[in-house]
Amino acid sequence: MNTHTDRAAWLQGPALQCTPQPNKIDPAWRLVLLGAPGVGKGTQAQLLHQHLGACHLSTGDVFRAAAARTDCPPSSAMAAALLFMRRGLLVPDSTVWDLVKERSGCLRCAGGFLLDGFPRTLAQAESLHRLLAQENIPLHAVINYELPISEIVVRLSGRRTCAKCKAVFHVTSQPPKHSGICDYCGSALFRRDDDRSESIHVRLAAYLESTAPLIDFYRRLDLLLSIPATGSPEEICHRTVVALNLQNQFPAYP
Repeated sequence: MNTHTDRAAWLQGPALQCTPQPNKIDPAWRLVLLGAPGVGKGTQAQLLHQHLGACHLSTGDVFRAAAARTDCPPSSAMAAALLFMRRGLLVPDSTVWDLVKERSGCLRCAGGFLLDGFPRTLAQAESLHRLLAQENIPLHAVINYELPISEIVVRLSGRRTCAKCKAVFHVTSQPPKHSGICDYCGSALFRRDDDRSESIHVRLAAYLESTAPLIDFYRRLDLLLSIPATGSPEEICHRTVVALNLQNQFPAYP
């Protein structure tokens, strides 16, 4: 079954419509994915999308798509976000929330959603909770992917990114065929500043500080499911499926 969706309304704004797709699971699932940088949330979102059919709604993808667009003026919320980004500043909670509210139709999508990168703070989680309650949209679970900090540092510090096509490799777990050269376009690979050891520790400290209250918030709502993010992506996805009590839907899993 084809589970492709162009996510047009999410990536480019609510004036556009997404390509419809059939549900793989009925009723549709609505999940929030949490986890520190390096735990593999994006990979898990893609695997869950393939199994559930729910759209992968990443706020990072929204920012990247907006930064690359030149064909039309951005919305006021996106213009504000881009201004912060071009100054090298974090986009504040209020602006991120304005962007999500612009795309609230994606949260009402009959195919469900996998929210990745939002919420990041307690304030964002509370705002999302109020919006979903007002719209009578049930949130089924919040998946918190956990990994020891030492392993996160190894994962991130070994990442190498293509300067041209932005493909990502890893020096040990996913090395390119030729050292320092992208397999896809032949351009040079580099290590992002964010993937240097000193930057990683700063990012992790900031994440843990902002996310701890958020995790407690969802635990009190009895929505939190903690999943160890060790092993292969398929093994981690299997744990997620089991935690959601969906293993019988996927006979390929043991």
